[in-house]
Amino acid sequence: MQAELIVDSRNAVGECPVWVPEENALYWVDIPAGGLQRWSAATGHVDAWTAPEMLACITHHRDGGWVAGMESGFFHLRPHSDGSLDSQLLAHVDHNRPDMRLNDGRCDRQGRFWAGSMVLNMGANAAEGTLYRYSHGQRGPLEPQLSGFIVPNGLGFSPDGLTMYLSDSHPLSQQIWAFDYDIDSGTPSNRRLFVDMNHFCGRPDGAAVDAEGCYWICANDAGLIHRFTPDGRLDRSLAVPVKKPTMCAFGGSGLDTLFVTSIRPGDDHDEQSLAGGVFALDPGVKGLPEPLFQDC
Repeated sequence: MQAELIVDSRNAVGECPVWVPEENALYWVDIPAGGLQRWSAATGHVDAWTAPEMLACITHHRDGGWVAGMESGFFHLRPHSDGSLDSQLLAHVDHNRPDMRLNDGRCDRQGRFWAGSMVLNMGANAAEGTLYRYSHGQRGPLEPQLSGFIVPNGLGFSPDGLTMYLSDSHPLSQQIWAFDYDIDSGTPSNRRLFVDMNHFCGRPDGAAVDAEGCYWICANDAGLIHRFTPDGRLDRSLAVPVKKPTMCAFGGSGLDTLFVTSIRPGDDHDEQSLAGGVFALDPGVKGLPEPLFQDC
């Protein structure tokens, strides 16, 4: 289960890996650079595009391109082979204060895109983070669905779509919650503590759910990815050779590879020579196809 470095990307904040099976390729973002990147599993070649704002999360659009959570809202991005990137605003987000951006995001099993917001300066300890839901054809400012988070993260959905997972990765929180999820209306309810990460190594960052319904969470600051069973028990922990893994995703031809993005800190490059890279692991289980953004 040793982690393999597949791209020495040296991202400042690598995030949101998404496997695209028809391209046999992995996409991910570098948040502060507004970077969208693509790695071809067949050739090892990496393509890159630059968005007009910080780019936090992406989901594949069924009509091509990507729905992206950025600084000011949700956008439709269309990358081209010449390195250009078309960007169209889909829905504006009215943040609680001007120094905010969207952060972690993921589609539910029905194709609605969810993303949370955060204050840029984590040191402000500001619980202004809000979770938004964007559905096909939605217009105007989006209505908050859940609020009161510092750094909302770790979005995931059970295989049947009836449970939604969400974390707050800030050091003052480090909680993971589960919600009952109404798949018809896209509404979470019955919030309850799933895992208190204060009892485990690392802060909860980005996540994925496997085909057995277990929840994989990147343990930022600990260089680990934890797997929790649906009843909240720690099943296993896999190591990566960097301190700050950010998000994981299943991919490969059999959806049996776990891809992991990471952060490259600005102060310890000598000790973290691979930091900011993208890694591949053999998790011992298979994942689920990532839902496309589509009509609900």
